[in-house]
Amino acid sequence: MEIDDEIAADENDKEMLQEIVNNTKLSEGYLTLARDIEVMEAKSPEDIYKVHLIDGRGASSSLDSARQNLAATFVNAFVNAGFGQDKLMTAPSDSSSSGSSGNWLFKNKEHGKASAAASLGMILLWDTDSGLAQLDKYLHSTDTHVVAGALLGIGVVTCGVKNDCDPALAILMEYVNKDDSNIRIGAILGLGIAYAGSQKDELRVQLSAILGDPQATLEVLVFTAVALGLVFVGSCNEEIAQSIIFFLMERSEAELAEPIIRLLPVALGLLYLGKQESVEATAEVSKTFDEKIRKYCDVTLMSLAYAGTGNVLKVQKLLGICSQHLEKGETHQGPAVLGIALIAMSEELGAEMAVRSLERLLQYGEQNIRRAVPLALGILCISNPKVNVMDTLSRLSHDADADVSMAAIISLGLIGAGTNNARIAGMLRNLSSYYYKEAAHLFCVRIAQGLVHLGKGLLTLSPYHSDRFLLSPMALGGIVTVLHACLDMKSTILGKYHYILYIIVLAMQPRMLLTVDEDLKPLPVPVRVGQAVDVVGQAGRPKTITGFQTHTTPVLLAAGERAELATDKYIPLTSTLEGFVILKKNPEYHEE
Repeated sequence: MEIDDEIAADENDKEMLQEIVNNTKLSEGYLTLARDIEVMEAKSPEDIYKVHLIDGRGASSSLDSARQNLAATFVNAFVNAGFGQDKLMTAPSDSSSSGSSGNWLFKNKEHGKASAAASLGMILLWDTDSGLAQLDKYLHSTDTHVVAGALLGIGVVTCGVKNDCDPALAILMEYVNKDDSNIRIGAILGLGIAYAGSQKDELRVQLSAILGDPQATLEVLVFTAVALGLVFVGSCNEEIAQSIIFFLMERSEAELAEPIIRLLPVALGLLYLGKQESVEATAEVSKTFDEKIRKYCDVTLMSLAYAGTGNVLKVQKLLGICSQHLEKGETHQGPAVLGIALIAMSEELGAEMAVRSLERLLQYGEQNIRRAVPLALGILCISNPKVNVMDTLSRLSHDADADVSMAAIISLGLIGAGTNNARIAGMLRNLSSYYYKEAAHLFCVRIAQGLVHLGKGLLTLSPYHSDRFLLSPMALGGIVTVLHACLDMKSTILGKYHYILYIIVLAMQPRMLLTVDEDLKPLPVPVRVGQAVDVVGQAGRPKTITGFQTHTTPVLLAAGERAELATDKYIPLTSTLEGFVILKKNPEYHEE
């Protein structure tokens, strides 16, 4: 959003407002919160695993060490997200070992190095200046994976923070048309993450050109489509929709069988995220696709277009799709299950009903439905660990079907994301000793542990803000993309596309309330934080929160909590108290 003269006539005001809109102060505010809560000290993955709490049996199995290091990379990135310091990548180099970050980087194999380099971007999240400075040394590496990771990291570091000189665009554009496909993917995905929701026209031109490039490999093209979907999320941009549709039509049978193809309908759907009827023209066209992907595309488009609307008819339609018992291995029921959750997540009652419907699907559904149910539960209660959902997922995490149990483990991480929930943390520790021989499961457990302690418990993945009233399309787009990739774990997250997990950064935001004065300096005031009560349409002055505690800002707000000022000395300039709130002195206030 550009601040024009109508909003602010004064140049200084304009500059300050533009800074606020650009999120330039986000990193600073987040670190203020971290210092106040005293969690600045970097944590290592071992602090999260807490191996000493697990009973005996060989917890330290000598399994696939590269994969364990990769898991540690992600855990480290999630836990120290935005803090600017950690114990693996940014640790100060001792005189004996020259630059320890280099050492950790090379403890990962091939494409693992890409994720390791990108994790530096996550650790320095929102702090563009020092982020770009520290990632720069990896851009000159001779190893293509490291360069690719650094490019992705640049995208991650600038995610959600706008900068007038567009450093990410300048750096990444140079690499978009390189020969090496890894580097191309890194640059393209970096652009998609850095400019998600910005609808930048030069990106449309550049990336659409890649879709028509006959030299590019399939994976490069798929990620280009995803990046376009993220940048133009919810824009209903016809031209981009056309180019993705043509691209889908031209694919051969063999290419459509590739697992990564499932992200193409998602990319198309992202363009219409939450835009309801606008999708219908595109949905008609999708009926002409190859039968392998036709239904998948149709269901995905519908579920994304109605995401967050709570449209009951669409939920019924999707439930109808889930009730069919299919013979030939069709895959479109997975997105239908996710679609139910996406549509129903908009309000409490719908979410509760969806949870019950999903339990029915578990009892009667085919295997491909059961694999998607845990992920759907994960979306419904993202960063909001409800006990009944937690128990269901805990039960599913020991399921006989490996895909179901892995999805359930990841979803435990999603519902507990950034809450430090002790019960989920305990479950995951038990799972890590239960699956100590299964490399794939163990990897999922580690990712989930990283998510639960996201930003040491200061971040949330919930796409809703302003009292669950507004939905951030950018955040939802990130969650949807990652979850669709999780529908086929073995070939994406557990294969060589694990860096898709970094797309979740789009949904990460501090769950804080930070009050500032009119000069934007932090201003500690007492606030009451308690469970929010729905008071719409009640007469008189009903209490808006119940069971409150009084704290001094900055404070953390959990899911379903609301804050109100406990003093009349200041007047807040916004009606909902969350994120940054500017306070002005109350002129009518007289001290007793």
